[in-house]
Amino acid sequence: MATDSSPAAAAAAIPSYRKAVDAYKKAVATAASVTAYAVLARGMARELLPHDLSDAAEWAASFLRARLEPRPTERRTIVIKRAAGDHHHYDGENGLFEEVREYLATRIQPRSMRRLCLSGGVGGARKVLSMEPGDSMTDSFEGVDFTWASVAAEGRHGYGTESLEVSFDAKHTDMALGQYVPHITASVEEERLRERALKIYMNESSSWRGITHRHPATFDTLAMDPELKQSVIDDLDRFLKRREHYRRIGKAWKRGYLLYGPPGTGKSSLVAAIANYLRFNLYDLDLSDVHSNMFLQRLLIGMSDKSILVIEDIDCCFSSASREDKDQSHHQTGAGHSTDDDVMDDVSPPAPWTMMPPSLPQQQKITLSGLLNFIDGLWSTSGEERIVIFTTNYKDRLDPALLRPGRMDREIYMGYWLGGLQDSGSQLLPPRRPPHVPRAP
Repeated sequence: MATDSSPAAAAAAIPSYRKAVDAYKKAVATAASVTAYAVLARGMARELLPHDLSDAAEWAASFLRARLEPRPTERRTIVIKRAAGDHHHYDGENGLFEEVREYLATRIQPRSMRRLCLSGGVGGARKVLSMEPGDSMTDSFEGVDFTWASVAAEGRHGYGTESLEVSFDAKHTDMALGQYVPHITASVEEERLRERALKIYMNESSSWRGITHRHPATFDTLAMDPELKQSVIDDLDRFLKRREHYRRIGKAWKRGYLLYGPPGTGKSSLVAAIANYLRFNLYDLDLSDVHSNMFLQRLLIGMSDKSILVIEDIDCCFSSASREDKDQSHHQTGAGHSTDDDVMDDVSPPAPWTMMPPSLPQQQKITLSGLLNFIDGLWSTSGEERIVIFTTNYKDRLDPALLRPGRMDREIYMGYWLGGLQDSGSQLLPPRRPPHVPRAP
């Protein structure tokens, strides 16, 4: 049965094969005809259509292709150069270059880079990663990709201008200049502030001498009422964010605190905790070593921004006689009058500070108005982002001019807080006893 069916199956397949061959021949013939007609139509169009109409047709075709095909994205490039011959200058010309280099060091993905440059580490310095010349990397900001490339210096003997170049889509130019570059600067400034070694400065005549500040006090270890502590932290955070607010209202960007309370209640520790929290340097001003208002001005101008000025035991720095008494005697003699409430206590001559040796001439004594002029007078704008802290054990002994609103923005009472000793990790220390509590027999 199998041998009889094979010839029959082959005979049945022959007609279907012939049909396929015929269909193929027809398709070839049709394609040839279409091609011939297309060539003929093109030739006739060239011969019959005017040149102007032909050019218009080609322009229309080009226009349609331009509209339908995706256009290549236009790119922009910003070049940030480093000044030739100076590889360690962090201000002036090279300031932005070094800021970008430090910023990119925090964004580099080591596993995605073919080559990396590792520098630093000398004298305990932090090691920094950077790109080798010729390499590139991508950084994302607000959903936009910015491509950075390191370009080698060109010049004689290898000396030239090294640069970092960032490329991006042209439509993001405003974002790059108005948001991305300021974001880089702010990020680096914040990182430098967080990692820098704090210093505490002491005045010597009209200059400052600084040493490393290693006070361990923080808000976590400070024995202080929790609600009061949190309010101080919130106040400091709010101060840091209000630069535009102070500029808008026309006031110096500073904040004044008066810490008062019995001895041994942690006023100095709170000052150290504030410095460690803000990462601000401390300037401990000893007014007994300041011989005149001119020396005081030199010291205050010499302070850096992002710093804290501390005057401890302010009640011991000047005569206990209030300037109001001097004002009253001044008015009784009819020597002069003042109608400006804002500056009344600054206009009248204040009592000289009595810490100075009696042998010094009168004009060499520091005055209370000299200090007040720095707090909220013309000299208050000599720096930005500053904290001014006065401490005293006896608030009632202070001249009312020091306590006027606008000079001391906040008064913080530091009392005995025994409930926080265990929370602050000081459970091994004996509880601090207020002076009025008698010692047990």
